[in-house]
Amino acid sequence: MSDFSKIKTVHFIGIGGIGTSAIARMFVLEGKKVSGSDMAESEVTEGLKEAGAVISIGESAENVPEDVDLVIYTIAILDTNAELVEAKKRGISILSYPEALGILSKEKYTIAIVGTHGKTTTTAMVAKILMDSGLDPTVIVGSFLFDKDGKRTNFVAGRSKYLVVEGCEYCRSFLNLSPSILVITNIDADHLDYYRDMEDIVSAFVELSQKLPKDGYLILDSHAPNVQAVVKQSHSQNADYEVLKLPEGFKLHIPGKHNLLNARAAWGVAKVLGISDEKALASLSAFRGTWRRFEYRGKAQNGALVYDDYGHHPTEIEATLQGTREMFPTQKIVVVFQPHLYSRTKQHLQGFGSAFKEASSVILLPIYPAREKDPGDINSQMVVDAIKKQGKDAHLVQTFEESAALAQTLCGAGDLIITLGAGETNRVADLLVKVN
Repeated sequence: MSDFSKIKTVHFIGIGGIGTSAIARMFVLEGKKVSGSDMAESEVTEGLKEAGAVISIGESAENVPEDVDLVIYTIAILDTNAELVEAKKRGISILSYPEALGILSKEKYTIAIVGTHGKTTTTAMVAKILMDSGLDPTVIVGSFLFDKDGKRTNFVAGRSKYLVVEGCEYCRSFLNLSPSILVITNIDADHLDYYRDMEDIVSAFVELSQKLPKDGYLILDSHAPNVQAVVKQSHSQNADYEVLKLPEGFKLHIPGKHNLLNARAAWGVAKVLGISDEKALASLSAFRGTWRRFEYRGKAQNGALVYDDYGHHPTEIEATLQGTREMFPTQKIVVVFQPHLYSRTKQHLQGFGSAFKEASSVILLPIYPAREKDPGDINSQMVVDAIKKQGKDAHLVQTFEESAALAQTLCGAGDLIITLGAGETNRVADLLVKVN
């Protein structure tokens, strides 16, 4: 399967995934018949239903339509998934989401943004600069941004040659991409359920950088940890965004030094594309963030400000809370955190213990398992204990309702409650800002 033009009907397994759903939306807009399944309803599945996709909740071989030409699946599912087994049994063409993204990438001038942290925000920043400059890119991002009509979406259908895409390092997925411009925001230890060690992670980024053509560009901060091996082995043109100095007084609407770094990376892409500094910086200064990236959700009943963030790695959590403290120097900051994956929680237990320095109190929910089974040797109480060892107030609760109630007793009007995690902590934010 190397051409989507002849495809008329597509079924997605895990259609609610933020990446998978972007391609589903693209196919709907192209007039293809789209169906899909997911384990639960969400804002993403509801949006796809409204667009015209047929969505089933739950896993069943019967969800796969009779006349389907192609099945695309999220790599978060198991090989035993009933729909995947059914598609194989019927000899239907099957692609993983990264493989499908790779086919799109071959057809376009691809600007790929990768890295352990910051890639979603940087992708959205790059997309905004290109859209604001009239370059009309196609955009696939792992969150929601605002399209040219001001609507929230994770897919923008552009008419130009440009594709702006977020690439994921998990299982070396991003090696399916064919970038002409590659942005590496940073390289950190994560996904150690798949990678052996840091050297193995770096090797994946090296391999991706070597896919760049000789006239392509590698954009990174040459002083960032773990990137030297990539720079040394790259055969394309290198652009070091560390040398870019934002003008005096330049401000973003979103907090944190890490987001200023993301902005400089996006500015680096603009420079390579010949977009004027004036246009690029004006676009960045108007950027208001993306869904679940320090997203303001409203006020809780007790008057606390509620923010939601996808941060799930200790480095991300620490950066988010540092930025929050810069914006809110005197307020209490109560964090509701749901660890994501047993393997990540176990590997970064000490990191989680010290990641909440700027929080006043931390409320822990049980670990969100995603694709994993409980190994029995790691749990959220261990994270609570690690946080308490650092002298922080920490609590374990079992439900979203309990966490929402406790958060409001730990702070007052004008203080902050931040729901953090890659699982379902945004549902706690929903409860907190719900109008009764």
